[in-house]
Amino acid sequence: MMEVKEAVIRILKEAGKPLHASEITKLMIEAGLWESDGKTLEDTVSAQLQLDIQSNGDQSPFMLVAPMTFGLRDFAVEVPDSTDSTDTAAPDRVAPNAPSANGRLSFTDCAEKVLEEFGGKRPMHYWDITEKALEMGWLITSGKTPQTSMLTLLITEIKRKRKRGERPRFVHYGHGYFGLSEWTRRGLALQIEQHNEQVRKALRERLLAMTPGEFEELISQLLLEMGFEAVEVTRLSGDGGIDVRGILVIGEVIRIKMAVQVKKWKSNIQAPIVQQVGGSLGAHEQGLIITSSDFSPGAIKEAAQPDKTPIALMNGEQLVLLLMEHDIGVHRSTHDLFEVDEEFAVKDS
Repeated sequence: MMEVKEAVIRILKEAGKPLHASEITKLMIEAGLWESDGKTLEDTVSAQLQLDIQSNGDQSPFMLVAPMTFGLRDFAVEVPDSTDSTDTAAPDRVAPNAPSANGRLSFTDCAEKVLEEFGGKRPMHYWDITEKALEMGWLITSGKTPQTSMLTLLITEIKRKRKRGERPRFVHYGHGYFGLSEWTRRGLALQIEQHNEQVRKALRERLLAMTPGEFEELISQLLLEMGFEAVEVTRLSGDGGIDVRGILVIGEVIRIKMAVQVKKWKSNIQAPIVQQVGGSLGAHEQGLIITSSDFSPGAIKEAAQPDKTPIALMNGEQLVLLLMEHDIGVHRSTHDLFEVDEEFAVKDS
């Protein structure tokens, strides 16, 4: 049997389009890829994918295109525009960043490749970027509006990276023109990047210096910012290691009961801890382990056992990025950074 995420990836690759969690579950079971004794299998699958998206952001192989409907991030998908009640198709919705599970380049990876090989360190219009990526065979999509998708995803990646204090791969010059940040990686911009890296390291050190109780309270605050409701710290209740319980609300539609164990450790979390959390879950609960350290290969494997309720894992690096994204433990100092436009020149009189 496959792990849940691996099985879902195979099903979505074969379908070539997003599917509802119920259809994904049905196809996985029919294909013999996954089995479970649970009574709410589609909820289990949906919750696992939702948590993967919530925890990993741009690095998740999955995207949510409608309530309980998921696709792979490299697929160009036509979905209804949430800002319009008509049936007009919206831009292709895919999550930006790394190469997909089936080896294809994502939209933003294609953009980076085009700019590197054809940009000549000069901005290109997103329409031209898309056309060149299609021409070279790097961008493979069944969507009808790849240019619009490219624009949307470039802007989305830039915003998300900035919100997390990371350096975006791209620079938006306005009027649809984009370039690579590597071209301008100098001066104050480089200093800001280096400064934010030091802030991430300092924040990680602060986490390790906290008491376990302080760490749990911090995680409770983060969970509230991430969309959890009814968050309750339960470390004194003797409930088998569960430190926080709450309800993850996604889009005011999906509500998932969550049991969270918090580990302020320097050493990696091992498989027995994951097993303990799994055995402490209540009815219809999903598990989540958050640590300031990392997880051993055995723990990662145990968390995705196909015959058990999946346990989501969040390591220290992911935790720091989420804290910065939600302005917890840090504050933003925003300044306007001006650069001379290289295309601007004084004409001879």
